[in-house]
Amino acid sequence: MAAEEPQQKPEPLSADADGVNCLAYDEAIMAQQDRIQQEIAGQTPLVSERLDLAVLYQEYAQDDLIYQQKIQALLQKYSHIRKTRAGNGNCFYRAFGFAHLEALLEDTQELQRFKEVSARSKEELVAQGFTEFTIEDFHNTVTDGAAGAGWEQGLALPELLAAFNEPGTSDYLVVYLRLLTSGCLQRHHRFFQSFLEGTRSVKEFCQQEVEPMCKESDHIHVIALARALQVPVLVEYMDRGGPGGATHPHIFPEGSQPRVCLLYRPGHYDILYK
Repeated sequence: MAAEEPQQKPEPLSADADGVNCLAYDEAIMAQQDRIQQEIAGQTPLVSERLDLAVLYQEYAQDDLIYQQKIQALLQKYSHIRKTRAGNGNCFYRAFGFAHLEALLEDTQELQRFKEVSARSKEELVAQGFTEFTIEDFHNTVTDGAAGAGWEQGLALPELLAAFNEPGTSDYLVVYLRLLTSGCLQRHHRFFQSFLEGTRSVKEFCQQEVEPMCKESDHIHVIALARALQVPVLVEYMDRGGPGGATHPHIFPEGSQPRVCLLYRPGHYDILYK
């Protein structure tokens, strides 16, 4: 304001004047959401203990017949569930990663194959243009902590669960699984381009929707990670759609024998056990 202009007390802004009050309201809502997420983080593990699948009944009203019937149908095929923390966008990778590594504890042949896949995955990513310095620490978390000497020395389920619930280690594992997913999508971009809507390239999609943390996943991510690790996965889709009160199982790749079973409810993945 120029010096010669008279000082004038500003009048109160209306609810949307210049967007100031609206901005303050939005910031308050975001702060409240952050507090809620922090409370959830303090009360909910990143990966839970194995629970009886019947706990799902408690999450839906007794008169919600659609979901009650679908839970009943799931109980015909599965006995237990391991929940992952909701609300952070990383649940698919955490669920997939834990379920696969847990299975390796009792399968030495598959463990050896996984070690070989993990060992060469970094070179494949570097050859695609990923910076070695950037990905090395994430890769080492997988090879040293998951497929390295610790396994031969008797790594047990409690240690694996503890690693997945330690935020730093768990997030490093998630980051590397995201990188593997991105690498697979870009290596097979001609195939995956048909899955994308709009004009984005596969590379742009990966940079925006795959590599950043907290980005949610859908079937294209599932297909790519299963392909990258050569680990078939079955996903039970449970929503309000479809007749007969049953979930909709999909196997990726189609026709394979799944090694990982996941439950998908809109926006979230958990681990299922037959």
